[in-house]
Amino acid sequence: MMTPLNNVDTGDPNADILSPDTYTQGIPHAAFEKLRQESPVHWHEDEDGEGLWSLTRYEDVIEASSNPEVFSSARGIRIENMTDEEIEARKTMMEMDRPEHTTYRRLVQPPFLPRFVNTYEDTLRVLAKEVLDEAKSNTEFDFVIDVARQLPMRMLGTLLGVPDKDGPWLVGIGDALIGNSDPEFTDVPVGIVDTDDYRLMPFRSPHSYKLFDYAAKQAADRRKNPKDDLITRLLEPTREGDVLPEHDYKNFFTLMVAAGNDTTRYTMAAGMHALLTHPDQLKKLKENPDLMPTAVEEMLRWGSVTMHFRRTAKSDYTMNGTTIKAGDRVLLWYMGADYDSNEFDNPYTFDITRQHNPHMAFGLKSPHKCIGEHLARIEIKILFEEFLPMIDSIELDGETDRLRSNFIAGIKHMPVKVKWSS
Repeated sequence: MMTPLNNVDTGDPNADILSPDTYTQGIPHAAFEKLRQESPVHWHEDEDGEGLWSLTRYEDVIEASSNPEVFSSARGIRIENMTDEEIEARKTMMEMDRPEHTTYRRLVQPPFLPRFVNTYEDTLRVLAKEVLDEAKSNTEFDFVIDVARQLPMRMLGTLLGVPDKDGPWLVGIGDALIGNSDPEFTDVPVGIVDTDDYRLMPFRSPHSYKLFDYAAKQAADRRKNPKDDLITRLLEPTREGDVLPEHDYKNFFTLMVAAGNDTTRYTMAAGMHALLTHPDQLKKLKENPDLMPTAVEEMLRWGSVTMHFRRTAKSDYTMNGTTIKAGDRVLLWYMGADYDSNEFDNPYTFDITRQHNPHMAFGLKSPHKCIGEHLARIEIKILFEEFLPMIDSIELDGETDRLRSNFIAGIKHMPVKVKWSS
């Protein structure tokens, strides 16, 4: 039974939160609420009889996130169990523990530090205006495809220093990877067809082969002709003389194209949808653009686009009176934590003035905190700063279509009708 609350369909309290199909109908908030109240450390049986745990309370997710000595990333961050061979072949810094993770992060983090990201603002504003000028030729369009997809795509191309014409192809590959369980984005959706032939490739996808080839060609070009771009910086040795190995570079390039583009797009889409379904907040933001910083944080909490990461217990650990055994898989549900009323006042109320908002969109209090968080924030901020003054009104013009995924919460399509300012 669907239970509406503050314009939010909280869904079926008995929904299967592990099923990708569940999320095509929206986020099953009622199911997460039930787990938080009745079984915050919850055991799921799976078809193989191995099972795994779900953590849905804010304090529990924080506890696990900040304790990598027990809750390890080294066995993978997705639900899927992988062999040692698969882990080694597909590993990025997200599947590493300290000290390996610390060393790797130092190699790739510099271009994403605030002092670098802040220099992108003028470029982003120009790109946002270009995107919106193109959208302005229509009064009815798909906000996700025509706006939210476009800005991160163009910024990605600019950062990587690749030709503009390659942008749509790169994003299409990224869609196939991050949306690897959705038949709209890939012809080999995980869980629907047999993907065992691709088990050694990132996201268990044949599309990774194409991206690996592209990344290798770009690297070869930068070694001959260095540029002021992200690829060149990634290939440069650190002050200590360390360099990113070729295979690690390809895996990280794949991660940037997939996660770096799609998650920002889906946050923009979630933010716009929240404003459309909470017109009082849209009006308030249009009238008070100085509220944009807190509005962006609320969009990030509300969307909780990366819904979970998986950890693996390295030793027995007791939480809320329940013992998690060494070797057990544990899902840290950011989507559950970000709507926990013990941490957030009125969590099902979309409030652009929310002051206490320690959301987990970027992995709070974790050594794996997202390195792209500063870039994502500035992209979202600039898009809405440029878009809202251009419109007199905007409304939904049909049904939204959601990603088939239990990992990424994404609105794929959102038809809107806009009255542009004269």
